[in-house]
Amino acid sequence: MAIVDLIMPKLGESIMEATVLKWHKQPGDAVSMDETVLEIATDKVDSEVPSTAAGVIDEILFNVNDVVPIGTVIARIRTEAAESMPAKPVVSTPPRETANQPAQEAVVVETIQAQTTNPSGGQAGYKAQATNGSSNRFYSPLVLNIAASEGVSMTELEKIPGTGNEGRVTKKDILQYVSQRKSGAPNRESGASNRNEPMVVPVSRIEQQQASANQQLTTYQGNVEIIEMDRMRKLIAEHMVRSKQTSPHVTSFTEADVTNLVQWRDRVKKDFEKREGTKITFTPLFIEAVVRCIKKFPLVNCSLDGDKIIIKKDINIGMATALPSGNLIVPVIKNADQLNLVGLAKQVNTLADNARNGKLKADDTQGGTFTMTNVGTFGSLMGTPIINQPQVAILAVGAIKKRPVVIETPAGDSIAIRHMMYLSMSYDHRIVDGSLGATFLTAVAKELENFKTDREY
Repeated sequence: MAIVDLIMPKLGESIMEATVLKWHKQPGDAVSMDETVLEIATDKVDSEVPSTAAGVIDEILFNVNDVVPIGTVIARIRTEAAESMPAKPVVSTPPRETANQPAQEAVVVETIQAQTTNPSGGQAGYKAQATNGSSNRFYSPLVLNIAASEGVSMTELEKIPGTGNEGRVTKKDILQYVSQRKSGAPNRESGASNRNEPMVVPVSRIEQQQASANQQLTTYQGNVEIIEMDRMRKLIAEHMVRSKQTSPHVTSFTEADVTNLVQWRDRVKKDFEKREGTKITFTPLFIEAVVRCIKKFPLVNCSLDGDKIIIKKDINIGMATALPSGNLIVPVIKNADQLNLVGLAKQVNTLADNARNGKLKADDTQGGTFTMTNVGTFGSLMGTPIINQPQVAILAVGAIKKRPVVIETPAGDSIAIRHMMYLSMSYDHRIVDGSLGATFLTAVAKELENFKTDREY
């Protein structure tokens, strides 16, 4: 017999962790090579993890909804291979303070003066929060139990520098702090005389769950229906809020006469589909115009790192795509400047189909440098899109509508029926000033208006 480690696979260049959604196999179940063992999710896409060996599931190391770092051993498979075979290199697993302590009592923060508890759960432990609401750190039950037994107050706990993931306080950190405090002068802040200070006290896990449930009870007026956000909607909400908090948004608007573009597409779309095996939509035509303008104004194709502006030489266009669930995802067309119109059309259609059918790979949503969203798909004339971090600009195209427009000609002005479309672009005012944002947006509109009707695809 031999044991093979199943490792959380690398899912993309910038993806560092994934969430376990569902286990398809349990300990004792037989598994074949490349058979799906579990489903995982990142902040972009859901994926399946196949088995790397044939055998029997020996051990599962993480539960559903656990957040697991890339490269971590998530399960072990018992195979029929001889034990003398060279073992696969094992990627060290970060310490999980809660995994081996199911019997540990959960702890919460209790304000002695108010005699109330404030528990709240987290994916990697419990979130202990002081009564002043200043703490946003997560603490595992083990750390909080040590703090309670050693008389460490929440004020002290918040000041301990954490060496764990995202600065979290580990068992080593709290024990080192307690050891230093015992060997030195007593900390006055932790004295019992401070009766208004929140202290860490243990309570049973059942009591914590009951208190948490009671806290969540809210009375809603009128006839309402309560719908729990799904995982993707929670992630979208988090990204949108973070984008608004990160970037000072400015939105510029313009309109474009896209009559030539509309007439050309109407004329060639049947032949295009017959010849190339894919449909020609407006999206690749818009992306083509955007790519040309990015080459003229490369500063809109960048990101910000502190006080450094990182100008991206690759032009990777993200296209916001609505899913059947109503959620939104942004697959990315890599190196869009190196594709002709046929290549763009095929990429757009393939990525859109994969998104709607749940077949996107994690890498399909990574590396975007500029995003375009078609708010006109559902009839909207214009919108104020939110920047897709860490990018600095996003373009929205509205619905194409026929309108009477004044046409300037050498013979004089006239009124004609034209296909008109509004464009809006939100940009990060830390990097893109109004002059650059408006100039770029106008350039895109001009590219669309000057579309050549005699071109080949």
